[in-house]
Amino acid sequence: MFRSKYNKGGKENMATIGEAADNYQASTKTMNIADLDRVSIDLQIVEDTFDFTKGDETKTVTQEVIEIDEVKYRIPVTVKQQLKVLMEDNPKLKFFKVKKSGTTKDDTRYQVIPLME
Repeated sequence: MFRSKYNKGGKENMATIGEAADNYQASTKTMNIADLDRVSIDLQIVEDTFDFTKGDETKTVTQEVIEIDEVKYRIPVTVKQQLKVLMEDNPKLKFFKVKKSGTTKDDTRYQVIPLME
């Protein structure tokens, strides 16, 4: 909890909404590459590592992401596999987009769609 720097009558007060807003830091949730309308094949992939806690167990997770305007987008392995096939058939491919279907880990599927420049 934030504590107010203003002290009335010797009691420590909770922060005001304005003070809490000043101290607010947005979470750094990673987005999915399917959230983008258009992706260039020239974007650099970086490795992103974070800790994931479920119950009493904490695991370190490493994933590949691209970063655009300080937002990270995860790249599923199946997207890279499909993109490889598309690039073999079309070496001049520069842009693509990804369609995502499903809502759980087990039923999520990705479709890579080549785009014209």
